[in-house]
Amino acid sequence: MGKKRQSQCIFCIPSATEGDREALIVHRAEGAFTMMNRYPYTNGHVLICPHRHVSDICDLSPEENSLLIQEVTRAVQVIRDVMRPSGFNIGLNIGADAGAGIDEHLHYHVVPRWKGDTNMMPVVADVRIIPEDLSSSCAKLRDAFMRLFPDMDQGVRS
Repeated sequence: MGKKRQSQCIFCIPSATEGDREALIVHRAEGAFTMMNRYPYTNGHVLICPHRHVSDICDLSPEENSLLIQEVTRAVQVIRDVMRPSGFNIGLNIGADAGAGIDEHLHYHVVPRWKGDTNMMPVVADVRIIPEDLSSSCAKLRDAFMRLFPDMDQGVRS
């Protein structure tokens, strides 16, 4: 089964807290939530996390896995609607040796891509440049989740 919840885990966020906007939570759904990546590869890069603290996809129940991938799918729909990327990278890294920066809590990366978006700044200066600040992107995506999925309880608080 999954690991015991860690108090320091940045992805172990209580449901519908007062600080959702500060935490850059975009959307909450049954079993999973979407948040902005604070260190994005491109504009609109989000993370989809299961509510339960678990480090390996094999530790998810079939229902949890289904709910998680449903939230990934919704995030793709929303980012397509708002940002109009021409493609996506979607994936997860299991374990530090596989590149997981935070390996104790499983999370999918959904990275929108555009033709010619290769940015040499991370290679040259270890710097990432995005054309829009995170809070603006977060607000746009949050609004689109509410518009595209009006029947879902958003649960995101100010």
